[in-house]
Amino acid sequence: MNTARFYCDRRSPRITAFSLLLSMLLVPAATSHGQIGTNQQIQAELKKLSLEELMQVEVSSVSRRPEALNEVPSAIQVITGSEIRRSGARSIPEALRIASNLHVAQVDSRQWAISARGFNASVANKLLVMIDGRSVYTPLFSGVFWDVQDTLLEDIDRIEVVSGPGATLWGANAVNGVINIVTKSAKDPSAQGTLLTAGGGTEERGLAGIRHGGKLAENVYYRVYGKYFNRDSAVRANGTDNKDDWQFGQGGFRIDWDATTESLLTFQGDLYGGDINQAINDNITVGGGNFLSRWNRTISEDSDLQVQFYYDRTYRRIPGTFAEDLDTYDLDFQHRFHWMERNEIVWGLGYRLIVDDVDNIALAFLPEELTRHVFSAFVQDKIEIVEDKLFFTLGTKIEHNDYTGVEIQPSARAAWLPLTNQTVWAAVSRAVRTPSRIDRHLFAPSQPPFLIAGGPGFDSEEVIAYEVGYRFQPMQRLSVSIATFFNEYDRLRSVTPGPPLMIENGLEGETYGVELDATYRVTEAWRLRFGYTFLKEDIRVKPGFVDVNLGRAETSDPRHQFSIRSLLDLPKNFELDLAARYVDRLHNISGGQIGTVPGYAELDARLGWRPRKDLEFSIVGQNLLHDRHPEFGFSRPTRPEIERSVYGKVTWRF
Repeated sequence: MNTARFYCDRRSPRITAFSLLLSMLLVPAATSHGQIGTNQQIQAELKKLSLEELMQVEVSSVSRRPEALNEVPSAIQVITGSEIRRSGARSIPEALRIASNLHVAQVDSRQWAISARGFNASVANKLLVMIDGRSVYTPLFSGVFWDVQDTLLEDIDRIEVVSGPGATLWGANAVNGVINIVTKSAKDPSAQGTLLTAGGGTEERGLAGIRHGGKLAENVYYRVYGKYFNRDSAVRANGTDNKDDWQFGQGGFRIDWDATTESLLTFQGDLYGGDINQAINDNITVGGGNFLSRWNRTISEDSDLQVQFYYDRTYRRIPGTFAEDLDTYDLDFQHRFHWMERNEIVWGLGYRLIVDDVDNIALAFLPEELTRHVFSAFVQDKIEIVEDKLFFTLGTKIEHNDYTGVEIQPSARAAWLPLTNQTVWAAVSRAVRTPSRIDRHLFAPSQPPFLIAGGPGFDSEEVIAYEVGYRFQPMQRLSVSIATFFNEYDRLRSVTPGPPLMIENGLEGETYGVELDATYRVTEAWRLRFGYTFLKEDIRVKPGFVDVNLGRAETSDPRHQFSIRSLLDLPKNFELDLAARYVDRLHNISGGQIGTVPGYAELDARLGWRPRKDLEFSIVGQNLLHDRHPEFGFSRPTRPEIERSVYGKVTWRF
């Protein structure tokens, strides 16, 4: 049987189903108005991003507590809200291109393949993504539906991108990295007042956003927002329309209440919905909503606690394929305190309830409705060995899930600060990816005889990661971060020949690589950011197993990536921002047939102008070097390609 036939043109419900399925299994291709305006104000904004201050930016994704970026014993990059604005990004995935430690590939008009340190796919399953502490992972395939992860980009404070395992604190599926999207507090001055945005262009048929922030009572601040866009479809390699144009709307709120000098309460939520065209059948519909509440309590200068609860509901209807409703309830507690002067301990408990209900059409998830429970506990101790110079961090997370029982995910990290603005760090970690519904419960077609069957004994995938890094500032205008890694993987997903094709843990292997991120301030008005990654993968079939993809379905990743970004302030309140990137070629495989995505170089550009402090005009060009190019997907005449685009945008604050 030639499994490559499943990943074909969408000509029938069954072909549609197998296209989706194969993309998952066989072909991973498959600020405030008072802050903005005059030259002095623009310079003030840039000064906030001075290298010294950037190295002191507080991040929380590595240790679950605020710590200075230059002291973090992990490979981490921070995307600031200012960088997002000046990138011209229209979405969170586009903003993530700023982080050079990620491979970000646009699959078509709405789908993205995003990963760290390999294993990329449109359904990549080794990256944990959070928005304000709310996990947006789907248990359907242990990944992220990027088309419904959105917010008003002007409200993002920063995005923390950690490459390397984060499972000791964040749990299973934080295997190769963690992305933590942090939005601004409602009481942030740049979130107060009213903001209006509108624009459109060649691919962006129209976009609009509105946000208003204010004060409800003493120490009670709020903001509400809404946004909408209508996006054109991609074009196929043969020149035909991919027929995947779509529209999406979202609204939400956030309230921050300083109840006392020691207590902060946060409430926030979102509602969203979208309508997506497809070549056959009725349109795909997506939607959902979430609500999060969080209580932070400061007990003393050296002790604090946090309690967080969120509810998240999503639905997705794909006519001719399947429909899913997913409800997630999550409760999390953590406590930080100092012990014996040199120990800073963070510990916590967690519980998650997941209710998943699938309507089987061309694909079957059996059972259709499934309820799962996840219990967890973690502890981490940061030990100061030499005052302000040498630190050891030891920790572990113990997690129980209904698939594989107890999983233990420990880590050990060390950080040495020999001189000011220098950090040498090293880490050893274990992380797992627990089974998803696709691994255990997927059957296709929906009625026997099955051609593909989930593996009832599918176990957790495992990685042991070794990392060493060096972060330093050799001169006042230059900061550099280098990270190296060697990862050993076991029990990776394989597809055993059939019929039916059976999902098993038949692969193993190693990856290693280097990540470089450097920022150079040429002048007070001109800043450059360089990025480079090297990745080598050796994934193979374990003895006693057979894999229809010859162990190569998990390696659709570029060996080399290079990027350079230029942010330049011009006279008369103009800004000129450029971003060039080179991505090495990818290979992918389906049923033994190997295809490639050619390496490519592209350029994005933005010209912004602020004629007055509350008004901004910008024009953005994306993918300017080619009419169109592929970034991901199996080689075929109908592979979507990403077109050159230009759009304009106006932003008004009052």
